[in-house]
Amino acid sequence: MHAGELGVLAGILVPLGFFMMIFGVVYLNKREKLAMIERGMDPRTYKPQSAPYQNLKWGLLLIGSGVGLFLAFILDHTIFNYMDDETFFLYIALIAIFGGAGLFLSYKIEKREVLDKEDHAPQK
Repeated sequence: MHAGELGVLAGILVPLGFFMMIFGVVYLNKREKLAMIERGMDPRTYKPQSAPYQNLKWGLLLIGSGVGLFLAFILDHTIFNYMDDETFFLYIALIAIFGGAGLFLSYKIEKREVLDKEDHAPQK
C-alpha cells in the first residue's frame, strides 16, 4: 500500500471507529438504565459508588513510577554508562517494580484505615 492509500483508509476508519465508540457508550448507558428500571430502581437518583482512596492509589502509583524512572536514569548514567540496548529493560523493570510497590503500599494503607474504622465503630 502506498501512503496515499493509507491516508484514505485512515480517513475512513478513524471517523467510523469514533462513531462506533460513541454509539457503544450511548447504547450501553441506555441498557444500564433499562436494567435498573426492570429491577425497580430509579435511574435518576442513582449515583455511582465513590472510591475514597482513588487519589491515594494513583498518587502512590505515579510516585513509585517516578522513583523507578529516576533510579533507572541514575543507574544508566553511572553504572551502565549509556548502554542503549540493555538499559531499556532496566527502565521498564524499575518503573514496574516501584509502581507495584506504590500500589502495594496503597493497599496496606487502605487496609489499615478500614481496620481502624471497624475497631473504633460503636458496638451494637
